[in-house]
Amino acid sequence: MNITTFSEYLHIPTEVLHVVIILTLAWVLMVLSRRLIRMLRNYMNARADSAEEIRRIETLARVFRYIDTMVISLVAGTLVLSELGISIAPILGAAGVVGLAVGFGAQSLIKDYFNGFFMLLENQIRQGDVVEVSGKTGVVEDITLRYVCLRDYEGSVHYIPNGLITTVTNKSRGYAYAVIDLSIAYRESVDEACEIMLQVGKQLRSDEIIGKKILDDIEIAGVQEWGDSAAVLRCRFKTVALEQWGVRREFLRQMKDAFDASGIEIPYPHLTVYAGQDKQGNAPAFRLAMPE
Repeated sequence: MNITTFSEYLHIPTEVLHVVIILTLAWVLMVLSRRLIRMLRNYMNARADSAEEIRRIETLARVFRYIDTMVISLVAGTLVLSELGISIAPILGAAGVVGLAVGFGAQSLIKDYFNGFFMLLENQIRQGDVVEVSGKTGVVEDITLRYVCLRDYEGSVHYIPNGLITTVTNKSRGYAYAVIDLSIAYRESVDEACEIMLQVGKQLRSDEIIGKKILDDIEIAGVQEWGDSAAVLRCRFKTVALEQWGVRREFLRQMKDAFDASGIEIPYPHLTVYAGQDKQGNAPAFRLAMPE
């Protein structure tokens, strides 16, 4: 029994039966393709060497599902229109003319898709990464061919079109450095302060919790600059990616206690007040407020 005879038997127009078959096949293909993508994703996840590789696989799987849905829907829609007797050629021709006109106004949208494709191809951004793009920093919650969705430290969500992204600063790759500046008064010994920094750095690395986040011993660069009221000492820790901020906060906390215990002054800004002079070079008396 062919399709025509079957449709006559059910008293259903052949075109309607064809449309139902096309939509059913499209649904089956979509289910099978998503299952295949899921199986491939699980297989690659099982062979991944790191959490970063897993995040990349998850991101690519989501993009492939999106492309798969678009392609199957487009093909099924075209076939359905053909079965309903709607000629596709005029539609495609009109779409070409309209697309040419709209293309000039949609250049930014096309740029978004091209930038998104190459960012995914070059593995610049993955879901779960902490990145800085277009002046915004946050965790990548979603990435598509059109935009990147970031959630910042305050919980605000930023949708950034890929076409606006010119530089990507990824803070989640491999390892990071916790760079720390400490200020001491000019009268204090730099060598003594550096020795305390080394001791606190060793204690921090031997800690059961924080120590797991530190990959190497503390590096002391020395005097970074002479500030207005303090000598600034710089050091850094090599840490697990995304743990640099926690290591920095804990080091500063312990350094505050260590400097207090050793009597090393953490200075406040100093200000020299100039009362001025008259034309003869005489300075007026500086009046001090007397307590009542």
